[in-house]
Parts: sequence; C-alpha cells; structure tokens
Amino acid sequence: MHFLVNLTQSISVQILPTACIACQQYQDNSICVSCLNALQEHSLTHYECCYQCGIPLNAYEVHEQHCQSCKKHSPFFDETHCLDCYDGILQDALHQLKYQKRIAFAHGLAKAWNQIQSNLLGQHHADFLLPVPLSTEKLLTRGFNQSWELARRIHCSNHAQKLPYALRRHHHPDHQAGNTLVARQDAIQEMFYIDTQYQSRLKGKIVIVFDDVMTSGATLNEIARILKSIGVLRVINWVLLRTTKFT
Repeated sequence: MHFLVNLTQSISVQILPTACIACQQYQDNSICVSCLNALQEHSLTHYECCYQCGIPLNAYEVHEQHCQSCKKHSPFFDETHCLDCYDGILQDALHQLKYQKRIAFAHGLAKAWNQIQSNLLGQHHADFLLPVPLSTEKLLTRGFNQSWELARRIHCSNHAQKLPYALRRHHHPDHQAGNTLVARQDAIQEMFYIDTQYQSRLKGKIVIVFDDVMTSGATLNEIARILKSIGVLRVINWVLLRTTKFT
C-alpha cells in the first residue's frame, strides 16, 4: 500500500502542476520554498513555549518554561511540541484537508512538519506514535482521520512504531468548537479507550500522541490520562497547529 501511495505521488509530481498549500502558487512542490522559509522563520519553534502544554509563555513565565495554568493544574501529558499557531499560514491548508477532503494537502502539511520539526525532534526517544482517533461514526462521515493522514507521513525515529488503531474513541454527537474549557473537559471524559490487544504492549513505554490541532488541551489530556491509567510511562504530544490562550 505504501509503495502504491509513493508511486502515485511520484507520478503526480512529474506530470501534474502543483499548487502550494499555503500561497496557492503553482510550482513543483506541495509547499513552496518561500512558504517553508517563512514558516521556518516564524513558526512556534522560535517562541518560548510551555514545555508541558506548548502554549506561548508570558514574560514572567519564561524562566521556568512552564505556564501558570500547567503549574496550577498539571495535565497528565508530559511534553507538547507544536509546529505553528493555528492562525498561521497553514490554517487554510488544514481546513482544506479536514473539511474539503483534499487528502493531497496532507503531503504538504507533513512536509512542513518534516522540514522544520523532524530535525528538532529527531533525538526524541519514544516507543510508539498514536494518532488522535475519530469515532467510527465520524470516520464514516468524513472518510478518513486527518490526524492519521498526517502522522503516517511524518518522520520519527526508527525505534518508534506507529499504531493507528491502538487508541479508540466513542462517538459524541456534539461538536466541541466554541465550547468553554470546562465544557470541553466535561464532554471528553471517558471518551477514549485503548484496544485491549495493545494494552500490554504500551505498558511501561513512552508514547507520542499526534494531533492536527490543540485548543484547550482537554482531548489530549484525557488521552494522556487513559494512557497513564494502563501504565504508559510518559506521554508526549506532537501537534501541527496550536491555538492561543483558551479560557
């Protein structure tokens, strides 16, 4: 399957014009050099961010590399690494992937991650990488899981194995967008579970959880809680886009 995907992508690059996912200019690559350079220069990797939740820090928080929210209510996850702000140059491309079902945009978004974050995170030791799942009902409606479409294309250490089906999600009919932090936390409780065939493999291991967007952190925190409850040693979030402060 991976061979066919790579072959199709290679042929497409050779015979079809390509529009940059960020600036929409036609050229040879899924994201152009100019946009990659702009992203590399202005991405969240250049900001002082909380090591635990990935939010940009206020000046008085920089010394400890820890935001006040995480100090007051420590989340279950241990680290968070984000590529860029949600309102940056990749926002529209992510929307095209998620809501217009333009799977080809996953190549450009993953390339942006690999170009910038993979070098920075290449030394991270982890045993497994899990994408944030969709419920079966949502997966049938959308047709794909955008977090997995990105995660399957990003680079991580050869030691880390990608497990797309270990983490599962119950269906929730309500949308979380626009809800308050407290409402999100309440709605997400007990929403995730680990497939029983993977539980023993994850116990005592370091796990990366990949998500396309992190807003309040409620989803990733609940996932980390579930992972820690079955004996996962450490949970690290890798996130494509991070929103600003959420209340």
